[in-house]
Amino acid sequence: MPRLSMLPVILREAFAERTLPREPEPDLVMGDAEQVAAYTQAGRIDGVMSAAYLFHSARISQVLQGRARVVDLGCGPATQLAQIAEFNPETSFVGVELSAEMLLQAKQHVQSTGLNNVDFIQGDMTDLHQIESGSADGVISTMALHHLPSQGHLEKCFAEIRRILKPNGALYLVDFGRLKSLRSVIYFAYMNARYQTHIFSLDYERSLRAAFLREEFIQLASARLGIGYDVYSTFLMPILVVIKSADGLLSAEQRRRFGELRDSLPKKYRSDLDLIRQLFRLGGLRDDPFG
Repeated sequence: MPRLSMLPVILREAFAERTLPREPEPDLVMGDAEQVAAYTQAGRIDGVMSAAYLFHSARISQVLQGRARVVDLGCGPATQLAQIAEFNPETSFVGVELSAEMLLQAKQHVQSTGLNNVDFIQGDMTDLHQIESGSADGVISTMALHHLPSQGHLEKCFAEIRRILKPNGALYLVDFGRLKSLRSVIYFAYMNARYQTHIFSLDYERSLRAAFLREEFIQLASARLGIGYDVYSTFLMPILVVIKSADGLLSAEQRRRFGELRDSLPKKYRSDLDLIRQLFRLGGLRDDPFG
């Protein structure tokens, strides 16, 4: 079962009748160089987000098996994208990011890794005019959709995804789901405060407040993405929501590598990864790439 210390939060969310109103983030584009640098450094691959990065990289690798060209919407500083690209060297990736400062961080990070299968476009995920219709074998997005100002913008984003995807294209979208209780928002935003900078915790809180409802994701996925994609969320409390296509088969070598990386995480982060796996498993998401 989930970590005992979290049970009161999960139960409060599961049985709460009211839902917090959505509070869109004040700035759609993170443009201040100092702010971007601080956020980027706090969220790099060996930090407090390492468990989440590894979980999504493994899950995305399953979805992308055999795909040639994949678009990542709202790639940010490319921490997640670079890890996915490393695990999938035969796939070409295009990161889309609206912030020029964030895009600079992304390019520098990918260059430092030596990856040669990642390119970037400065663009808006609700208007992907630089990308031809039906030209993408897959579309991914990790923790970026809550930056959109309104449900209407989310609908436009989904419409663009459907436009650029080839028929039966691979899809993996993950973002926060809006919580019902302010106490829960504060709990999750600051539960790792001693391991991360204040600016990172504050951004986490704002992100949780700006999240869309699980029901909104389900409705718009059905209306705009078409058939072939399923929606999953963490058990009882949809703090994370995933919209995805069917999994492909990971090789034995890939599964071995994901297992080794899981085992090499510091104990706390390994526990975080196992908690995410468990909450999604209880929420109906099967075929665990680590198990």
